[in-house]
Amino acid sequence: MERVIEAAERIRRLEVQGATGVALTALRAIVEQLEMSMARDRASALQELDEASRILFSARETEPFMRNAVRFLKLKAEEAEWERVEELKALVRGASQELLETFREARRRIAEVGSRRILNGDIILTHCHSSTVMVILKNAKERGTDFKVVLTETRPLYQGRRTARELSEAGIGATMIVDSAVRSFMRGISKVLVGADAITSEGNVINKVGTSLIALAAQEARVPFYVASELLKFDPQTIHGDYEAIEERSPQEVWADPPEGLMIRNPAFDVTRRDYIHGLICEEGVISPHIILEAVLRRYPWILKGAQV
Repeated sequence: MERVIEAAERIRRLEVQGATGVALTALRAIVEQLEMSMARDRASALQELDEASRILFSARETEPFMRNAVRFLKLKAEEAEWERVEELKALVRGASQELLETFREARRRIAEVGSRRILNGDIILTHCHSSTVMVILKNAKERGTDFKVVLTETRPLYQGRRTARELSEAGIGATMIVDSAVRSFMRGISKVLVGADAITSEGNVINKVGTSLIALAAQEARVPFYVASELLKFDPQTIHGDYEAIEERSPQEVWADPPEGLMIRNPAFDVTRRDYIHGLICEEGVISPHIILEAVLRRYPWILKGAQV
């Protein structure tokens, strides 16, 4: 499991960030691991795939996109008729490529739909770093839309700096603020646009901690709050009553040398209720988070099937 363990450690250490990056890293790791497989029959090969899945799932708690991607490969492997391990390797390579193409098409559609919601003169507020949000902003820029972005620094790991660099490279005017200044700036914001790490069956969104406070400030100021996310980030386990786990990171990220005896809590994510979300920008268009289950069933029925595997 060398390749899988290495990928899991990189994900755990946050060397790979963002739901999309984590999912793609996991896919590559499984494909590479199977290429090295010494399994001699169907049973042992499927057992290896199960073990790889468990290792990757344990790397991060809040990563339904990664779990869905891995389950997709498992479903393909378990449902197909094959005997030789070489056949499985080819099957998994093909399934991985199929999912990548599905993701690219979803991302293209989101960029197209989301960029149309950005108008000349808009000031967009965003939080943390979202590759999905970035493709929307870059697409809007390419369409000739004149807008600016206000972004948070995103404590404690300052993911906002990555967003700031990408905006600068794309020629998009940006202003960075400290996280706690969001409410002070909200009156001048046209729209809030954030990404998502997970979407629950109720249509609630799990994203970088601080997102729910921004949603509250946006509602108070009557500023539309949009979430941009592929439906592949839907967590099917929440249908069965499970709550999406909220990962807590090391206190060292907040304060490397705190006073002795001080307790530090460092949740990585929080939950934004669907009632605060103006629209979910996804491959189905701009939809209400209230109809998330219907949208997933229509677009990716295998996600619900895969959750039982």
